[in-house]
Amino acid sequence: MSERIAPTRTPEFEARLKKRYASERRFRALGLGAIVFSVAVLVFLLGTMTFNGIGGFQRVEMEVPIDFTQAGIAADPAAMEQPGALASLEAQGLRDVVQYFAEEELGEAAAEELGAQAWRDVATAIIADPAVLQRSESFWLPASANLASGYEGEGSPEMQALAAGLYEEGRLAKNFDPGFLGRSDATNPQQVGIWGALKGSLLTMVVTLLLAFPIGVLAALYLEEYAPKNRWTDLIELSINNLAAVPSIIFGLLGLAVFLTLFPNLRSAPLIGGMTLALMTMPVIVIAGRNAIKAVPPSIRDGALAIGASPVQVVFHHVLPLALPGILTGTIIGMARALGETAPLLMIGMRAFVATPPDGFTSPATVLPMQIFLWSDEIDRGFVERTSAAIIVLLLFLLVMNGLAIYLRNKFEKTW
Repeated sequence: MSERIAPTRTPEFEARLKKRYASERRFRALGLGAIVFSVAVLVFLLGTMTFNGIGGFQRVEMEVPIDFTQAGIAADPAAMEQPGALASLEAQGLRDVVQYFAEEELGEAAAEELGAQAWRDVATAIIADPAVLQRSESFWLPASANLASGYEGEGSPEMQALAAGLYEEGRLAKNFDPGFLGRSDATNPQQVGIWGALKGSLLTMVVTLLLAFPIGVLAALYLEEYAPKNRWTDLIELSINNLAAVPSIIFGLLGLAVFLTLFPNLRSAPLIGGMTLALMTMPVIVIAGRNAIKAVPPSIRDGALAIGASPVQVVFHHVLPLALPGILTGTIIGMARALGETAPLLMIGMRAFVATPPDGFTSPATVLPMQIFLWSDEIDRGFVERTSAAIIVLLLFLLVMNGLAIYLRNKFEKTW
């Protein structure tokens, strides 16, 4: 029996081996560097938006003490629960009362820089607690945009001096503004809110999901399980793949030409916006759905048919539940893309100034990306901070929506 001879490691072999190891180390370093760079960019982006957005959740306010025992305003607790409570307080002169005490406590120059709608905050406090009319109370009320600019060190020297004087007296401060999440758009950055756009986005996404998800899933099931393999099916598949890559503004033009022609009175309504975005989202769901259905092993189908299941039962009781996690992944991608779109909605008029939240799917509305776009185009510095705050709200809305979809995907996920 011959003796085994150990392979000889020549210098050339050692050089090639060393070169391969060096190449592998470089590849690992490049991969790690790419990950570190991506994380650094993400942290910088989130940090910048958070730093700028903190001011967007605040507003400059003046402290105004009001002695309601001298105001002559009456409010029945039962009447304050009625829809006309705000109008009743306005009719009793609450606006003038607030202005009077502002002049008495802060001076005429400072009172002139009180927000025009500041009395509404006082009215809200009275409606919440009518007993406040029996005592003196101090309110932090929004200042005007000019005084807010002076507080930030901008604007005219006179306004900066007035803001500095009020700040030294403890009568002017920048406080957290909970109303930012409950108000709608306005011309004054001190009075704007995000609720109108947030509700518009929510209604639009509901319409998009209700239309795109069932139609996209059924289309994927038909093409993968029932459609005959011929040139017409190939043409449909090619068209769907092309639609997924079409620029979003083309879908906006389609919505303008079709939906607004059929429903001319629903311009800028969430219903039209949702239908337009559903056209854009549907191809993504169809493609993802077909890939998920195709990934289900044929043995699942064969086993179900062998125990007597009908073809429809095989599809809806076995194939679809197993493919659902993959379908939901495609839905997450499509909905996330739809949530951030502005171009299609520009074409159907959802960039209009909407001062009240939409009442339903057919009311005029705007959406968060469009609101951010409109505020970013404003000159007033106050809108810059509000824009950053709106971006944070949009990201949180996206995280909540994606988190819910991921939860549902993991809940329905099965292994075989």
